[in-house]
Amino acid sequence: MAEVSPAVQFLSIDGEFAPNEAAEEYLPYLQELDEADHRRFYTDMAVTRRFDEECTNLQRQGQMGLWPPSHGQEAAQVGSARAARAQDVIFPSYREHAVALVRGVDIVDIVKVMRGVSMGGWDATDPANGNFRNYCLVIGSQTLHATGYATGVRFDGAYATGNAESDIAVMAYFGDGATSQGDVSEAFVFSASGQNPQVFFLQNNHWAISVPVTTQSRTPLYLRAQGFGIPSVQIDGNDVLASYAASRKHLDDARAGGGPQLIEALTYRIGAHTTSDDPTRYQTPEQLAYWVARDPIIRFETYLRSQGADDAFFDEVHTQAEDFSADLRRRTLELGAPPLSTIFDNAYSEAHPVIDEQKAWLQAYESSLAEGA
Repeated sequence: MAEVSPAVQFLSIDGEFAPNEAAEEYLPYLQELDEADHRRFYTDMAVTRRFDEECTNLQRQGQMGLWPPSHGQEAAQVGSARAARAQDVIFPSYREHAVALVRGVDIVDIVKVMRGVSMGGWDATDPANGNFRNYCLVIGSQTLHATGYATGVRFDGAYATGNAESDIAVMAYFGDGATSQGDVSEAFVFSASGQNPQVFFLQNNHWAISVPVTTQSRTPLYLRAQGFGIPSVQIDGNDVLASYAASRKHLDDARAGGGPQLIEALTYRIGAHTTSDDPTRYQTPEQLAYWVARDPIIRFETYLRSQGADDAFFDEVHTQAEDFSADLRRRTLELGAPPLSTIFDNAYSEAHPVIDEQKAWLQAYESSLAEGA
């Protein structure tokens, strides 16, 4: 069996800055951060936690058909998202709410998908959305989408030019359950074969719905990538500094022509898989308590306080999070039904005669009902 290395960690569970040996090579990537960056990390995580709670409440109140909570995974997402450069292209699964927030997506656009009034939510090609692709509910298939895009980047020569401000890397987010899907292995094969400028970001939240990761794999998941010739590392996914530093390094390496990389972020899904799930049926109170004690937001708050952050800062963030969630609720309740034309307008990138014919037929049919025919 391959040798297992300690997970990269900068912050202890008590919020003390105490880099372990595995973190040493990543220390230079923290030196580019300042106090404002640290506070931005905390704000991102706190706001994400609050709107995630609000979305869960909205679903319970009948305003959405489904909601996939991200409670507990904020550090893994915020650190990696902040590490990506503006030109990098992100392929999420369906739980990367913090990444969407960081990249500039209007969170109400995610609500639209879960409410059933939009099939995509946002225009992934609009620069305002930060090269953040649409959510993918088919488990693992986004890794193939990302690999295809990264192959295009390679064909275009849009990487490894030496210009960090324009060279592109592609990052795909997926979970531990997705590693059991063939799509992920196929993505590893094609990405490694072509040496694509790509980072696979695996959020190991320990559950594939109700199946524990110990059942899914008898070895640490990051070791699987090494079997495909992909350099990989395991990090403490509840340490936002570890997530940032590891993502920064491996995105830089991929962007510079180092081939695909994989990061396994060890974290935990505190809430349900989705709001249709009951985690108390398979999760023990002891497991939950163990990971609640490792809450990424509380850990980073402790660190920031040791660095001089005062109550005024945390009160300000709390107010910002409450205002954000209140605005989210207001705009969600104002969402109306989309026009019927939406069904047809985005089926093809260009006009298609069959689609035009179907659209005209439906409009005439709806009109006949309105006229009482």
